[in-house]
Amino acid sequence: MLTKMTHISINVLDQDSAFDFYTNKLGFKVVVDVPMGADGRWLTVSPPDQPGFEIILTPVIRSMYSKETSETLRELIVKGSFGVGIFTCKDIFATYEELKAKGVEFTKPPTKEFYGTEAIFKDDSGNWFSLAQLT
Repeated sequence: MLTKMTHISINVLDQDSAFDFYTNKLGFKVVVDVPMGADGRWLTVSPPDQPGFEIILTPVIRSMYSKETSETLRELIVKGSFGVGIFTCKDIFATYEELKAKGVEFTKPPTKEFYGTEAIFKDDSGNWFSLAQLT
């Protein structure tokens, strides 16, 4: 029987840039950062209050995909085709202002919805996320 999810992968265009975004803008903690040959590294981050769950920042590189697939995937990421997940917070208005001040791009400001208050932001690659204060 499955008991929990410990890792999830997010495709990123540049690991160094993603490292900066997720640690310096979102405040995530680095869990693992080790070299993985010439194509990048095994890089995982975690929200500070969620130990035991790691986000793998996976570079879109040709050694993992065919040239055509890699190019298509990169184009889709840049276009914002992937909504990756939902992050929650205790005070969405304060978190929204804090992240905006750090340069995080929001495509939707905090808005009351039937499930709580939600804002939408993009990472530095173009993946989008919901930031929610659930009711």
